[in-house]
This record gives sequence, structure tokens and C-alpha cells, in this order.
Amino acid sequence: MFNEQLSLPLVLINLLGVAGIIVWHLQGRDRPTARLVVQILFFACMTAVLALAGILPHRVEETHLTGTTAFLSITARVLWWTHLAWTLIGFVRIYIVLERRPREARLLQDLIVAVVYLGVALSILGFVFKAPIGTLVATSGVVAIIFGLALQNTLGDVFSGIALTLGRPFVIGDWIVLGDGTEGRVIENNWRSTFLLTGAHNVVVLPNSALAKVGLTNLSRPDETHQITLLVRIAASHRPQLVEEAMRTALQGCTGIVQDPPPIVALKGIDAVAIETELQFRVTSPADRTPARNEVIDLVHRQCRESGLSLAMPPQSYLYAMPGAGEVKLRSSGSL
Repeated sequence: MFNEQLSLPLVLINLLGVAGIIVWHLQGRDRPTARLVVQILFFACMTAVLALAGILPHRVEETHLTGTTAFLSITARVLWWTHLAWTLIGFVRIYIVLERRPREARLLQDLIVAVVYLGVALSILGFVFKAPIGTLVATSGVVAIIFGLALQNTLGDVFSGIALTLGRPFVIGDWIVLGDGTEGRVIENNWRSTFLLTGAHNVVVLPNSALAKVGLTNLSRPDETHQITLLVRIAASHRPQLVEEAMRTALQGCTGIVQDPPPIVALKGIDAVAIETELQFRVTSPADRTPARNEVIDLVHRQCRESGLSLAMPPQSYLYAMPGAGEVKLRSSGSL
């Protein structure tokens, strides 16, 4: 009699479980919201049938079940626990999609999915098949220690990747500069490595453990604009005010730099030879530094010619007179 009362609910749960799997696969990976709705509906229906039949997925008296009913009981509970795992994972993935950061949260998502699957697998072994969970956990702990010692470097990369994901010093698409001078745009971040696309269009692969130990500068925060400084030496025979106005005019005519905030012309120093002028301007992206600098140099040269300004000699050069020759020659200190 007990078997007959449970047969219909168990058959219904199995049918709902299998139908849920089929419909879930038919939705496709490009419809995460629809998949989540399907998972919730079928899981809710299976849970309702279990509740109405008085069946607890973690406590079913196997001694009262025999033959086909016992088999249906096992498959029904396995399907229920499986749908529970998929529903939880669906909530995690839909949260990441709604937050609009699916790529940079990939490591965290994978970690949560692994924890959910591990918990559900242990629950199925313990509650469905009555396996000794304590013994399995103790044995897996010993195995984990052995694998941990054998895979120290790999695990270091994995945990460093998790730390980088949680700390979020950068995200996919950010332009970063490392302490050793390596720079590029982050194009991928997985469990072991971070991939940078450099300005030379090369891909640099950095282990996460190494990346976590070096200092880095994120050029994409708070925004992508990047400041550039250019030193210009003008002959000291010209008025500093005239030099400042000419440099400002050259910067204002440049289309490759950011005009808000406006570029700055700073007179850094003066001596008997030159007026040192520092041009400070911003570009919209670190990738635009070279063309913007080229345009600024061209406009500065043109403005100097139009304003009658002369460029000064570099600081490592000097003028001297040949004894008795009466002529002035140019020598570089590096050639002495």
C-alpha cells in the first residue's frame, strides 16, 4: 500500500525532472533569463509534488520501498537535487548578467558553481545513496593535501586569480602598466593567467601569482584620459610671455588632444641658453599617445616659425671658441 501511494508522485517527479532537462537544453545558452525561468518552474513543481506526497528529499525510508518504487525514489531525488543545483547556478549567472560584468566575474562564477556542484554531489551521495560522507570528506582531505603539495605553483596562480577578481584592481578592457614597464590592455583573465594586448599588438601572458606581487597602475581609472608631458627648450633671447602664448596657441590648435580640461603650459626654468617649457596635455586613450605627441610637435614647430621663436640647443651641448681661430664650433659633451 505504501509503495502504491508513492508510485504516482515519484513517476510525476521523474517526468518533470526529465522534461525540465529537455526544455532547459532547448532554450540555448544565449537565453539565460528564459533558462532560469524554466529551472524555477520545474524545480517548484517538483518540490510541490514532494511536499504534497509527504516526501522529504533528504529523508526517505528506503526500507518501505521495493522494486520499481525504490528505483523511482532514487531517480526522483537525484533529479530534484540536480534541479536544485541548476536553479542556484541560474540565479548566480543571471545576477552577473544583470550587473553587466560577465567576463570579469568569470572566476567568481566558476568558484560558486564548483561549490554548488560539490555540495549537491555530497548531498546525493549521503541522502540518496546513504554513503558515509564523513569518511569521504576525510579521504578527500588527504587527497587534497597531496595534490596541493604537487600543484603549489598552479594553486598559487588560481588563488591569486581569485584575489585579483575580488579586489578588482582592473577589469577586462582596462589599460594597465606594471612595475617593470610592461603595459597593455587586459583582454582576458582566467584561473591561471591574465592576457595583455600591448601597443605593439602582441599578447603578453602573465601568471596571476606574478601579477599579484608587482605594483600596477591602472590608466583606465577614473577614466581613459591620459596625461602626456613634452619638454620644449626655446632660446633665452625671447620673452617668456611670448613663448607661453605661442605654446598655448599650438596646443589649442591640436585636434588629437583633450581640450577640457584645457592643456597647460608651464615655464619650468630659465638660464643663459634656454627657457624650459613643459607642455601638459591629455589624450582620450593611452593608445593615442604617439599620434597626439606627433601632432603637438608638428604644431609647436610650425608655431615657433610663425612667431619667430628659435629652439635652444640641448643641455648636453655647449659652444666654445677655438683659440686663435676666431670661429665658434659646436661640440657635444658625449664626444669628449
